[in-house]
Amino acid sequence: MQIEVKDLNFYYNRGTVFEKKALDNINLQIDKGEFVGLIGQTGSGKSTLIQHLNALLAPESGAVLLDGADIHADKTMLKNVRRRVGLVFQYPEHQLFESSVYKDVAFGPENMGLSDIDVDTRVKDALRIVGLGEDLHEKSPFELSGGQKRRAAIAGVLAMRPDVLILDEPTAGLDPRGREDIFDKIQNMRNELGITIIFVSHSMEDIARLVSRIVVINDGRIILDGTPAEVFKHIELLECNGLSAPQPSYLVNALNNRGFDLPDDIYTIDAAHNAIVTNLRAAQRTGAAV
Repeated sequence: MQIEVKDLNFYYNRGTVFEKKALDNINLQIDKGEFVGLIGQTGSGKSTLIQHLNALLAPESGAVLLDGADIHADKTMLKNVRRRVGLVFQYPEHQLFESSVYKDVAFGPENMGLSDIDVDTRVKDALRIVGLGEDLHEKSPFELSGGQKRRAAIAGVLAMRPDVLILDEPTAGLDPRGREDIFDKIQNMRNELGITIIFVSHSMEDIARLVSRIVVINDGRIILDGTPAEVFKHIELLECNGLSAPQPSYLVNALNNRGFDLPDDIYTIDAAHNAIVTNLRAAQRTGAAV
């Protein structure tokens, strides 16, 4: 499913002294199967934008299209839009409420009017994908670890079988083990389901390791849109907008200032290591000083 945002504008507190333009003429296209990172400092417009993508908010002007159809053209279809575009907010475990993990994940499919067999299939598939085994299905979700609760909440959205999954800071508040666990499961979802994923994060390192495309938003406007290599070489622009690049980008920049000749689009540790080793070996062969 293709998402297209056209000339999107949105204000908070419109017509009052507290009026604020949260989105300013946003134009964006996300194609089926893309893995997109959305980054920006607090207050940049990230959360406002993603809430437009599944119709929780309606544009002041402009439109959001799913496969070419305006999602607000028929208000009776909004429930279907929210099923097709699944949104997992920060700390989704706060919304767990059922007596068992299984029942919590089953809540959405049951409300879709599916048969017991179809509900059971969806629940078990979703829990398998997020790595929660059958031994946990009948446990209370409140007995799970922080990372397990987060995965159970994600499973509840996956069980609806969305075409697009939006994850808003999915590792917020988790310890390092829990963070790694969530990253592994996101990769599993990507590889197994092939769905479109929009990953919102403040962490440049997290974004760098997962996504194939990055959209940078600031003050309600898109200021960069490209591959991680294309985006992270704009260190000064990112810093001017309250962001940063991954640490390997800074290392490469510092080494180039000291005489190295490394590509300026490096943003991962492995790529930096390989480039540095190659550079040093070339210098040794030529007898050049580095």
